[in-house]
Amino acid sequence: MTQQKAKVTRLIDEGRAEVAVRRQSACGHNCATCGGGCSEMMVEPEIRVVAENKAGAQLGDTVTVESATKTVLGVAFLVYVVPFLLFFIGYFAASGLAEGGRLAVGGAGFVLGFVLAWLADRHQRQRGSLQFRIVSVEQS
Repeated sequence: MTQQKAKVTRLIDEGRAEVAVRRQSACGHNCATCGGGCSEMMVEPEIRVVAENKAGAQLGDTVTVESATKTVLGVAFLVYVVPFLLFFIGYFAASGLAEGGRLAVGGAGFVLGFVLAWLADRHQRQRGSLQFRIVSVEQS
């Protein structure tokens, strides 16, 4: 299980709340002080998700949110890796074409990767398979 800190932004009903999870860079550090060359512009500051709220968190509370690591890693693979894989597969599969044609086929593979990620996201939202759960509320 993966745990992250979040802030409750909205109470939906008795057992669910919307939380804002602050995203970190891939290295897990503050981008402003990192020497890795990335910037705050490259990292989305937060994402909002609906979480199961059996811990009784209230609006504005800082909470610990838990999600299944396997599911999160699967989504990350689909969004970040599959489009690039499809680009290279398309590029090399079109080896009989001129460079422009190879790039076009690779680009089509890249776009297909994002379409697949979008469809998978839509499917998961409908099924509710990417679930978050508030496991604890921070003391203020």
